[in-house]
Amino acid sequence: MRNINLKKIIVPNIPYVVIGIMATKIGQAIRLAPGTDFQGKALHIMEGLTFAFEDIIPSFHIFDIIVGATIAAGIRLAVYVKSKNAKKYRKNEEYGSARWGTHDDIAPFQDPVFQNNVILTQTESLMMSNRPKEPKNARNKNVLIVGGSGSGKTRFWIKPNLMQCHSSYVVTDPKGTVAIECGKMLEKEGYKIKIFNTINFKKSFHYNPFSYIHSEKDILKLVTTLIANTKGEGKAGDDFWVKAETLLYCALIGYLWYEGLEEEKNFATLISMINAMEVREDDESFKNPVDYLFDELEAKDPEHFAVRQYKKYKLAAGKTAKSVLISCAARLAPFDIAEVREITMYDELELDMTGDRKTALFLIMSDTDATFNFLISMIYTQLFNLLCEKADDVYGGRLPIHVRCLIDEAANIGQIPNLEKLMATIRSREISACLVLQAQSQLKALYKDNADTIIGNCDSRIFLGGSEPTTLKELSTALGKETIDTFNTGESRGRETSHSLNYQKLGKELASVDELAVLDGSKCILQLRGVRPFMSNKYDITKHPKYKLLSDYDKKNEFDIEKFVSTKLRTKPDDVYEVYEIDVSDEQQQSP
Repeated sequence: MRNINLKKIIVPNIPYVVIGIMATKIGQAIRLAPGTDFQGKALHIMEGLTFAFEDIIPSFHIFDIIVGATIAAGIRLAVYVKSKNAKKYRKNEEYGSARWGTHDDIAPFQDPVFQNNVILTQTESLMMSNRPKEPKNARNKNVLIVGGSGSGKTRFWIKPNLMQCHSSYVVTDPKGTVAIECGKMLEKEGYKIKIFNTINFKKSFHYNPFSYIHSEKDILKLVTTLIANTKGEGKAGDDFWVKAETLLYCALIGYLWYEGLEEEKNFATLISMINAMEVREDDESFKNPVDYLFDELEAKDPEHFAVRQYKKYKLAAGKTAKSVLISCAARLAPFDIAEVREITMYDELELDMTGDRKTALFLIMSDTDATFNFLISMIYTQLFNLLCEKADDVYGGRLPIHVRCLIDEAANIGQIPNLEKLMATIRSREISACLVLQAQSQLKALYKDNADTIIGNCDSRIFLGGSEPTTLKELSTALGKETIDTFNTGESRGRETSHSLNYQKLGKELASVDELAVLDGSKCILQLRGVRPFMSNKYDITKHPKYKLLSDYDKKNEFDIEKFVSTKLRTKPDDVYEVYEIDVSDEQQQSP
């Protein structure tokens, strides 16, 4: 049964009850007025009113009560009809209510302790905690930074956030300048520093994607990432070849992962296997060395994952199989370079440990040559998947240390598969992604229809300046319109001069396209979900407490990447070394 709120019914109608009681006097006046018919009583109504108001007590005569109730009901009906047809006015908001945010608007989203915040602008920041006292103030830490060349994406945003030192950081570093300028500071703060350098592999740690394969689904994820970032200018009708390649990759990698030795689980062995897969178009019965390997495996385990994938690949005729092999060889050509073969031989990045301890991983890439950028994309894909699985399986859904991915030149590292889904799910695992772009159109060119989903999963958006038309137009629309007052003056001349002044209200963009195009170099625009936008100053890194630890302050603080990498003791799979085991228990017992 529906509950009836009597209070809401009774209280609004009290004034009409009072009017009805007072209106009984009108009924009494009509009744007491001299006359036998309505016309006669109307002529003497004043006498009736005099008689009725000799006493202020309401009349309870049945006729008087009916008259009073009728009058009250009529008034109530008139008010109801008027309210339904009432015009709705929003004074000074007729054409829009947009305005710039103030300190009071951002205050609920900031942590009182400066170090516990994500730096957004000079005056605005966002608390790192995903569980504030007020749940309505919770915002994810995904940030979209858009700024043209020279707008200060590194100086005004990436560096200040690195200086906070409250998370593990994975930084895309074009040209390697960020690692040089901030490396020593992070080292002093107790960070474990990792370097992966695609410009100069000699100044890099080793990265082996095979080291992070733990199940068959990881094999498919690795293959999907490899294909997505090495497809080049794909054309319609290529779908068959992609699927055929996927089968072969899954079969070979599956074989290596299950049956290969530890030192064989790398791309060098994979390429060797593909090179050994000779196909003769005129002899369908010919078997290459890899065929014999899979025959032996099938005899041992007919339902083996690698065997099942390979048998599907072998359904292709000789000419088709040869075409697939050529396509695979072409796709893996970068891994056939001696330096790349060596850098992917074993792993030192320890991606799965990034959320366990404070780590700073710098991914150095070229901003002019994108040949090896797909390796960066592979690292990010495996990183997200590894950390999500570890958060769920080991830590009950939340990593002990937040991992922030500061992805500079996000459109140039290649495509991260399922990024639109990852952006929505990583928040609860204490992972965040910050995409730094020169224009929003770059994201749409790379991720097509999923670009809007990716942007929508960034609760914070920062515009540092630029002139790309699409970005400016979308930002101007998002900021909305404000209502302004205008006036027009006129002058009419003839035999007599007359003047006119006309006032009106108009809607104006909070920031028009042309205003955004000439935005002051020291200014930026911040949009935080559910909050008015902010026109603020870019962050001044000289004001940060840790600024003196950067090489920007003192060149002595430069981080020597070459020296750091060269002094690290690293073993190779074919290195010969001796292991000594020392038992100190007897010495401890003899010591006084």
